[in-house]
Amino acid sequence: MTHNGNNSAPKLDKAQQPPLSHPGATPDSDRAKRPPLAVSSASDEELDPGDRVMGLGESGKPTWEFGTVEQANEDDAVVKWDNDGRRELHQTSLKKV
Repeated sequence: MTHNGNNSAPKLDKAQQPPLSHPGATPDSDRAKRPPLAVSSASDEELDPGDRVMGLGESGKPTWEFGTVEQANEDDAVVKWDNDGRRELHQTSLKKV
């Protein structure tokens, strides 16, 4: 077996980028550099009577239920939902719209 005195690995060409999903799409390499999208937290928004809110389900996804705040304190709010009446919810389950 013959050994070459050069132990360095051969240089590889830079890999081609995969094709874009549609014209004008952001290349994958650029998307990785962007900061993650901010998730709006309802806990930093103070709710007051008269505020319009949207319900949030588990993991903060919108339920697309809309209502009006009737009473609110630091933790809970009484909301009159447009479709079905009132109920009390934790403010983390609400998003001001």
